[in-house]
Amino acid sequence: MSISEKVHTPDTVEAQTTPTPQSGETVLHADQPQSSAEQAKVESWTPEGDSALQATQPAGAGAGAVDEDAVIAAIATVHDPEIPVNIYELGLIYAIELFDDGRVKVEMTLTAPNCPSAQELPLQVKEAVEKVPGVASASVDVVWDPPWDMSRMSDEARLALNMF
Repeated sequence: MSISEKVHTPDTVEAQTTPTPQSGETVLHADQPQSSAEQAKVESWTPEGDSALQATQPAGAGAGAVDEDAVIAAIATVHDPEIPVNIYELGLIYAIELFDDGRVKVEMTLTAPNCPSAQELPLQVKEAVEKVPGVASASVDVVWDPPWDMSRMSDEARLALNMF
């Protein structure tokens, strides 16, 4: 059988067990209809091997516990294609708002209104932030007030660009 003929079919099927409800509990099953009058207990499922991963995460790491330093590190992976410095060090990020439900809102600007990367940089920031653990969604707003100037650059960016 060639690789192109394989279609994600498992070679072996493991027996799956369904937990039996304790007295007085109803378990919600996706394949069974549930009447609106019935109360159901929703059970969580963790794939094998993930329990070790969850044990290594810091307490509170989950929805709503977004680390601002991790968001900044993610934003710092985005570079302006015309300038060899990340956009955080360039001073293009004006605000980062973290919400309890895992949403992140970023306000950024560009070096100039006619920046050729005006469409792609905000999208790259959004995608980078959404990869941070605990982030449910991200939104990026491009603002023009106050306008960006070189005084917003970090010392590291000035050094990299030899602009003192």
